[in-house]
Amino acid sequence: MNILTFDIEEWFHILDNESTKSENQWENFESRLEHNMDKIFKLLDDNNQDATFFCLGWVARKHPHIIKKINMLGYEVATHSDMHQLAYEFNRNQFNQDLERSIKSIEDITGEKITSYRAPGFSIKEENLWVFDELIKYGIEKDCSVFPAKRAHGGLEEFSYSKPAYIEREMGKIKEFPINLHNILGKNIVFSGGGYFRLIPYPLLKHFMKKSDYVMTYLHPRDFDPEQPMIEELNAIRRFKSYFGLKSSLSKLERLIQDFDFVSLNEANQMIDWEQSKKIKF
Repeated sequence: MNILTFDIEEWFHILDNESTKSENQWENFESRLEHNMDKIFKLLDDNNQDATFFCLGWVARKHPHIIKKINMLGYEVATHSDMHQLAYEFNRNQFNQDLERSIKSIEDITGEKITSYRAPGFSIKEENLWVFDELIKYGIEKDCSVFPAKRAHGGLEEFSYSKPAYIEREMGKIKEFPINLHNILGKNIVFSGGGYFRLIPYPLLKHFMKKSDYVMTYLHPRDFDPEQPMIEELNAIRRFKSYFGLKSSLSKLERLIQDFDFVSLNEANQMIDWEQSKKIKF
């Protein structure tokens, strides 16, 4: 099962960087979202490919026509938070406000219930597991926020499972679609999104795909924009991660779509026998 998803945010929505953290700062940058979304729409249309779009509430208010087009074309619209902030930097009330505003902003445009969520930067850690309670409270049925390994923005090693599973909480349960991992010489690596996707040569990416029976992709409009400006404040490592492979990423994704079958999150949800799925209690 290979799931195709996009996180709909601007090129300047860079986490852990002071010069791109707030909405006031975002006003200083040009918008490149519509141009990059057109590339994605064309790629999907040319290949008759479905996908799920995790959208910021901020994007819904700033560019409502983009959300309308995603919905009009029949793709699943989900939320990627409101203001693209790390979930573990919020207290519970702040998280609630961000989640509620994102859902309302998107639903006001589509007229359809939002049932899927992904946290910016996969920023759920052991200390903010209460996020799952809030997602359940607000009607989220499918979550894609778990990164089951260590990473810069947290990671939830305790999940210890890189396939779809139920997360069980006292107030209910939620379907979790984590990021997939590939083990090489005892070390788990990620290959299916963002800088990892751009960095790995296509033959190796194809090899990892063939060896995986579950893949969750997470791609961004900026991943296909080699002409985007460079954020000067980023250190050398983050510049490399943010800008490497931009010229070849669109053709790489097209080759992947042509070589493998992909489904949207909604389709994947319908394919799974949830009664027989693993249940993880937190």
